[in-house]
Amino acid sequence: MTRALILALALTCVESTSVAQERPNIVFILADDLGIGDVKCYGGDRCLIDTPNIDALASGGVRFTDAHVNASVCMPTRTAIMTGRYPWRFPRFMQGGPWGYVGCRYSPDTYTLADMLASAGYRTGYVGKWHLGTKMATTDGKRQDNGNVDFMKPLEIGPVQQGFDFSFILPGSLDMYPYAYVRNNIWQGEVTAQKGWSAFNRVGAAEKDFKDHEVLETFFGEAEAFIEESSSAAAKDPFFLYLALTAPHTPTSPGQKFQGKSQLGVYGDFVMEVDHAVERVMSALRKAGIEKNTLVLFSSDHGPAPYAGNILKATPGQIHRMEEQGHYPAGPYRGYKFAVYEGALRVPLIAHWPGQIPRGTKCDGLVGLCDLMATLGQVAGAKIPNDAGVDSVSFADLLKTPGKVGGRSDLIMQSVGPFVVRQGKWKLCLCPGSGAAGVYGNVPASADAWKAALKQHQGSLTWEDLTQAPFLQLFDLSADSHEDTNLAAQHPERVKAMVALLRAQMDSGRSTPGPALPVGRRHNIHQRLPEFVRAKLPR
Repeated sequence: MTRALILALALTCVESTSVAQERPNIVFILADDLGIGDVKCYGGDRCLIDTPNIDALASGGVRFTDAHVNASVCMPTRTAIMTGRYPWRFPRFMQGGPWGYVGCRYSPDTYTLADMLASAGYRTGYVGKWHLGTKMATTDGKRQDNGNVDFMKPLEIGPVQQGFDFSFILPGSLDMYPYAYVRNNIWQGEVTAQKGWSAFNRVGAAEKDFKDHEVLETFFGEAEAFIEESSSAAAKDPFFLYLALTAPHTPTSPGQKFQGKSQLGVYGDFVMEVDHAVERVMSALRKAGIEKNTLVLFSSDHGPAPYAGNILKATPGQIHRMEEQGHYPAGPYRGYKFAVYEGALRVPLIAHWPGQIPRGTKCDGLVGLCDLMATLGQVAGAKIPNDAGVDSVSFADLLKTPGKVGGRSDLIMQSVGPFVVRQGKWKLCLCPGSGAAGVYGNVPASADAWKAALKQHQGSLTWEDLTQAPFLQLFDLSADSHEDTNLAAQHPERVKAMVALLRAQMDSGRSTPGPALPVGRRHNIHQRLPEFVRAKLPR
């Protein structure tokens, strides 16, 4: 079924009760590499950064305590948010170059969050970091890369092809070339320079006047303009704005007004500018007179980067220097970006909707950011096609009744490779260590953990052995939120059941009720095994 036909059918299925005046406007703000402990209302005394606007959003709404991303790295998380599907279900749609030149992660025919809200009559806008892949025009007809992109021609595939009426994006992260804005698929300015920034100093194509410390302020202005235009007297429909920030992801580049504001240092300055995003959005909503009829959500794409901090150059393990100062970006949890542990996967999630969400409440229900499609669909009165959003479970009822039992009982996640299965209080990591290379600070490093596990193992190695101790980790999060005690050896039946759950959801093509969907290819539950482990397995 073509994307156009899916949208046409969806437009006929909007619930009759969803009149424009009854449906809220929706703003979703997504930070980049912001740890749960970087926000005062989550981190408490272990947070040395002032975040008054995020805290005010929470005091006026609901704060989720068990919200998770679907991957501890950027692109898969954003894929899950945009599609309501686990990111590993998608084969790579097209190849591209490095960083911001990456090719489209999935087909433009894929049903997206924007498609769904457009089908319910919403005006849709995207401002900020994209990093879902694009198709760029090239001068030589080859795949896009640093040196062959024709910046005089529009993107062939971008947010416009994924359901957004308006978009103003940076193709990748702030330290990923090309450093240039794209408005409605049209490159802005003159992309004639070569630039790079602190942290990794990736030098590549850039707009001649592009400055890293001006990016967030530019996005705030675009978001304000979209809200003003979408709420004008001429606007008859509600709107959806996805505001994807580039902070506090490296390069740590706070705007001039925020430099020196935090007692923690430049990292704290940058987080305070993230907090300012909430202030700007809420001020724009109040100015337009629509705050009471707008659902605002705030979250992060995964946990903090272990190489980020007050040293501008990306420095392995420098996050520990902030911890020594008394600031813990990952909160009380173990691990950082790239890992299987909670510090990498558990994120802040706050929802604010005056008169609908009870003020100052907390929800302990399990939520995944892949659930935004089903949730916002329920809020907007949209009918989602049966083969779309197949891993999205609505938490809309938890917004109004935070103490209610939610609809999600399990969740599939992953690090840069290994899978993670959450079921109730139990968490299973299908690897013996952090699931990360350990280059920047996650421990145990993947290779070290696998070597230690192999020493414990008796006899020849089989694929089935990898689904048992000592090759995986089982934690009871209700008693061990820091994931210090591996219970896999003590609970082999629990491990077996959770491995079976992962396989069943892979084989059925979905994790929500409904008919099984074509899988396309057999998924391997063991991701990125070290070569020395593969060498011991039967071929």
